[in-house]
Amino acid sequence: MPTPVTPQQVKALRDRTDQPMGLCKQALDQNAGDMEKAIDWLRSQNSKMGVKREGNETAEGRVGAYYDNAAKIAAIVEMRCESAPSAKSDQFIALANDLAKHVATKKPASVADALTQTFVGGGGNVQDRINDVVGVIREKMVLHKFEHLDGGVYGSYIHHDGTVGVLIECRGGSPNDELLRDVAAHIAALNPLYTSTEDVPADVMAKEKAAVMADISADPKNASKPANILEKIADGKLKTKLAEVVLTEQQMANEMKYPKTSVGAALAKAGLNPVKFVRLKVGAVAL
Repeated sequence: MPTPVTPQQVKALRDRTDQPMGLCKQALDQNAGDMEKAIDWLRSQNSKMGVKREGNETAEGRVGAYYDNAAKIAAIVEMRCESAPSAKSDQFIALANDLAKHVATKKPASVADALTQTFVGGGGNVQDRINDVVGVIREKMVLHKFEHLDGGVYGSYIHHDGTVGVLIECRGGSPNDELLRDVAAHIAALNPLYTSTEDVPADVMAKEKAAVMADISADPKNASKPANILEKIADGKLKTKLAEVVLTEQQMANEMKYPKTSVGAALAKAGLNPVKFVRLKVGAVAL
């Protein structure tokens, strides 16, 4: 006759998995008190539950980010779940951050590829790691999208509600966590379209220049001004227009901390040249 499972064993399994006490007892009963087999059994049950909830909508979620400037790797992920309270839970926050670290480290080619990779934290593959949290929170959860970067200097910012996150990559200089976090927070708030003027497509730049010249020509006050003065006026107006969409041309959002300082100037002072940023917003449709 098998040895009865003790309350201490049930509590130990509960502490390791966060699963309901009754389910932990069932797992141990099914596996003759073997803790590791019981954990595998719980994983299999969580996987089945995930399939059962497959049709549920995942409109909520959060962004997770990870970077390691010593290793020159970084990643940002968007995780989805069913409800806002679950998206704010400690388990889901940890999951998003863990998967960002996994993506940065393992560099999967796609979401499908990531799910089958051995999880960097151990304990099975990435889907197993997700299923562990599904088993606790009892909602469908999906790794929706991600991007990984390498070879640069990185910083990140996640908005307090987790719905918007930014990862920025620079070259040159030394890591500056505070400055790069401030720049990433600026990007989260102002959502520029381009990193620098060099990134603005030629047709867009030509259109903006034409609009500036048309405005100057239409102003009678400019009729008698020499060409070199008109050129300076045009440069100033174009710079103002570019500041609406180009990161390096924008004034730092935190004006008290960075008075009269553009993003480009703040980064240049630290010896950093921005080359790319990734901004994710939960539920945003890619253009």
